[in-house]
Amino acid sequence: MHIAPYDNDNAPIVAAGNPLVPLNYFNIVKLKKGESFEYQVPGYETCIVPATGTVHVEVEGISFENLGSRGVDVWDGEPEGVYVPSGAKAVFSCVSDTTEIFIAGAKYDKVLEPFDVREHDFVQYGSDDTKTHRKIKHILGQKQHDKVGRLLVSELYTVGQGGWSGFPSHKHDTDRLPDETRHDETYNFRFRPNHGSGMQMLQREDGKPGEAYHIVDGSTFCIDKGYHPCVVLPGYEMYYFTILGGLSQRSLKQFFQPTHEYQVETIPGIKDMVAKFK
Repeated sequence: MHIAPYDNDNAPIVAAGNPLVPLNYFNIVKLKKGESFEYQVPGYETCIVPATGTVHVEVEGISFENLGSRGVDVWDGEPEGVYVPSGAKAVFSCVSDTTEIFIAGAKYDKVLEPFDVREHDFVQYGSDDTKTHRKIKHILGQKQHDKVGRLLVSELYTVGQGGWSGFPSHKHDTDRLPDETRHDETYNFRFRPNHGSGMQMLQREDGKPGEAYHIVDGSTFCIDKGYHPCVVLPGYEMYYFTILGGLSQRSLKQFFQPTHEYQVETIPGIKDMVAKFK
């Protein structure tokens, strides 16, 4: 489902119990200097990630100061985050002129410990020749595996201008280990320059026509099932904030579309990329 950009007035874009992606939660919060925001999401662990600006965060009395250092957009610096346990009370206050905050969540009942992430795990793969060149910054990734329940949070960037992401086409909508896991997925897209755009494909079954959606700066996309590559127009760069919530485990097991699976062998570094989603 494509959710076009709109002023959500700091209310969840993907609320707890969403009928399409019940394992996910997503909110965007915009504040000015001195303003604060408080939230609790019962039954969901969450992660606070500044898209831009800097905030002080407090989670059940534990403080994490000066989170976020990016300026004008998501290309202007490196990501940071704070993990918020399931149902915990979190408060953050804007200490820069303005801030835009992503709040990512996954359904999970067990209460763990809060922590901050100041250095991300990085992987780059693909190539210009295969039109698949991109980099991934894992905020809650492999390094945090033993500290998080079901939530994976990453930022994905196209490298260069134009090209495909999420290819070879894959899905993760059914728990049938060892071949595949059920992970609901939610994206928020940004483009540079911001008048750029792209396309999100969604093919429900191998060998049958699917759907395509025009995505623009600020688009949110929820994926419940199906194969789902996306592409950016030539001359523009694409970013998407990625939330994955697992049903039975945190580690993601992708199932590559049989028609295109052989291309895994043609894309440099893709096996390392797959291994990082744990």
